[in-house]
Amino acid sequence: MFTSVDDVTARLAETGYLASPAVATTVFLAAKLGKPLLVEGPAGVGKTELAKAVAAISDARLIRLQCYEGVDESRALYEWNHAKQLLRITAGRDESWDQTRTDIFSEEFLLPRPLLTAIRGDDAKVLLIDEMDKADVEVEGLLLEVLSDFQVTVPELGTIEATRRPFVVLTSNASRELSEALRRRCLFLHIGFPEEDLERRIVALKVPELDAVLAESLVRVVGALRAMDLRKVPSVAETVDWARTLLALGADRLDEEVVRASLGVVLKHQEDVQTAAAKLDLDAV
Repeated sequence: MFTSVDDVTARLAETGYLASPAVATTVFLAAKLGKPLLVEGPAGVGKTELAKAVAAISDARLIRLQCYEGVDESRALYEWNHAKQLLRITAGRDESWDQTRTDIFSEEFLLPRPLLTAIRGDDAKVLLIDEMDKADVEVEGLLLEVLSDFQVTVPELGTIEATRRPFVVLTSNASRELSEALRRRCLFLHIGFPEEDLERRIVALKVPELDAVLAESLVRVVGALRAMDLRKVPSVAETVDWARTLLALGADRLDEEVVRASLGVVLKHQEDVQTAAAKLDLDAV
């Protein structure tokens, strides 16, 4: 998939994803070793976008399992098309049960979900298991067979093995601790808030029309907000949104009036807005 770490960096940049050396190195190793990649970090720092970028540069199909409380085997692995099975049973009333059972538990009646879809077929795929920490602990057990052997066992059909392994990315906001069994099967990458220079480059790439001096001021102010004791500090995504907001407002500098009017773009809780309005000193930034 990649020839070197520099190749990863360059090709990700072509999609608009500016990767740090740590990110590029871990992606290269995950592809080279054929290991799933577990990416942790706060929301909005580019974990999901990394999987999308890898899919884009490798011309692979992106298959996404969005995790949430209550997601189960039927949503993650597969389920049977019960309505179609019932029609088949009704149509074959004169058949023996053995004949009917063999038919209704076949590929024709199987509904593959993301995990099964990802290991079937010979095309290149990127499997994104997004926000793993929001799923119940039991779901991790479903993943162990897939992530260790890249196979899924369907009792009625047997074991389905991958003929071409997908590139697997699991993301987590660390809202709960993932099991050691799951972590052992993955390479680990933590993506935090970027250094000031990298964040300036991201803003310049995503909002090239914004004045460079204003972009620099914006990044410094966001850094100051992150240093405060807020309920939810602004992410990179909010930095980019704020840059687009300043452009839309026609602002040529970050003064107190502009900041107060647009704080809701980067801060999502009223207590955070009040804290920032009281503590933010633009002259000191």
